[in-house]
Amino acid sequence: MIVFDLDGTLMDNRPRVVAILHELAEEWRRNHPEAAARVADARAEHIGYGFQENLRRLGVLDEALHAHGFEFWKSRFFQDPHIRHDIEVPGARAFACACYEAGATLVYLTGRDLPNMALGSFASLRDLGFPIGVVGTELVVKPAFEIPDHEFKRNVAPALARLGRVIAAFDNEAANCNLFVEHHAASTVVFLDTQYAPNPPQLEAAVRVIDSFERST
Repeated sequence: MIVFDLDGTLMDNRPRVVAILHELAEEWRRNHPEAAARVADARAEHIGYGFQENLRRLGVLDEALHAHGFEFWKSRFFQDPHIRHDIEVPGARAFACACYEAGATLVYLTGRDLPNMALGSFASLRDLGFPIGVVGTELVVKPAFEIPDHEFKRNVAPALARLGRVIAAFDNEAANCNLFVEHHAASTVVFLDTQYAPNPPQLEAAVRVIDSFERST
């Protein structure tokens, strides 16, 4: 079995953030035209971790607009409809397909939640060409939005053994990679150096690091 996280691992969600920023520009256009113009120019390469930090990066410095923008983003980012904007991390689809074709069971273990994001996640995996909805694939999501992602994965990681032996795990959060080293010590654990939460713990020495799934030449 090979375990993949989604956001920042197989999926690049920066286009989702950009789509929301462009909607926010329309929301602000009448009353905050300067801020609207700045967020309307957002591109994926401008996007980092943290929505309010992204607003600052784009030149929107008004704290009141940060608060409004954050709520606007939150009400959309964690919902099924906007997941369609996600794209694959370079090489991710081909790598996942190769693993599946080689006989591995694929488990997509994500901090997305069942009520709000499961259907969109399934559709996104399908539409981007990842193996899903067939024998040998599992999409595992949080039962509720309020559960912290790391707590959820800490509870689920040991239970994965009921599906088989974990031979590899891929995640973009150092804490989750270390978790797999702890619970599945014989597996290959890989950290995706893409976007991640601030102040991560130090990676365990056994964890390998990549920034995409593309083969180096």
